[in-house]
Amino acid sequence: MKNPVLQLSRLSAPGDQRLAEAFDLVFLKDQEDPQGFLKEQGHRFQVAVTTAPIGASADVMAALPNLKAVVCRGIGVDKVDLGYAKTHGISVSSTPDVLTECVADLAVGLMIDTMRGLSASDRFVRQGHWPKGAYPLTSRVWGKRLGILGCGQIGQAIAQRAQGFRMAIGYHNRRRRDDLAFEYFDSPVALATWADVLMVVVTGGEQTEGLVDRAVLQALGPQGYLVNVARGSVIDEPALVQALQDKSIAGAGLDVFVREPQVPTELMPLDNVVLLPHVGSGTHETRRAMEDLVFDNVQSFFSNGRLITPVVA
Repeated sequence: MKNPVLQLSRLSAPGDQRLAEAFDLVFLKDQEDPQGFLKEQGHRFQVAVTTAPIGASADVMAALPNLKAVVCRGIGVDKVDLGYAKTHGISVSSTPDVLTECVADLAVGLMIDTMRGLSASDRFVRQGHWPKGAYPLTSRVWGKRLGILGCGQIGQAIAQRAQGFRMAIGYHNRRRRDDLAFEYFDSPVALATWADVLMVVVTGGEQTEGLVDRAVLQALGPQGYLVNVARGSVIDEPALVQALQDKSIAGAGLDVFVREPQVPTELMPLDNVVLLPHVGSGTHETRRAMEDLVFDNVQSFFSNGRLITPVVA
């Protein structure tokens, strides 16, 4: 008999297939009446598999009375009700480390695109504007000041790459880190005031919601750029839209949004913002590594009752 696993969000086709071969995998949304299914069959499942954008709500976990583990593909677990999980003895795992390098690659590429106007100048050529005149000048990348908001593993990987562009590095965390040689700033406003580029890499959730607010954007100023590869919730999105519309900041590169996959329509016509569909970890190699870790976490739980990479143990 295969151990039953409830899937709240699909992985890739190979990832789903591997789980289905090893476990009795049930995808909740395949059920004609998902709520009725949970009421009748929810007691069967000790493990649920999900992804960062979907997570696991308290209501869903409450409908699984024997749930012992939520295994999440992704580093962000802000869509998992961690308070409920901890209170009810449910372990939660994420997939750290394996996505660090690809997210850092994407972040630096997005910064370059934003500052040098790569996507906008591509549209300029495709739309036939070049014969009518040259593309406007852009801002250099090398030698600028990069402020990293959230200098954890991904932030440090971004800093390592940025040093290749001879950028000065500053950062803000909740606490200064003695192991980092970069200049520390005691608030997001102070960091934004110093930086030419503000790179947002903090974790999502209630503690960081709206952290980059109107005051931070004003501190960044009309020559400053914002790049967000963290969570959409970290940014005061209406304030950012206004700042881009009135050019009180120079530009933004955004891989994440508050109501994904919905993107504010006001951003669509703007050439001073690059819009990506949350693809920071979106490479074949990284997704395979993330889903291998999901599988290993599920297998480990059924083997010894423990997750390999727990967020809540």
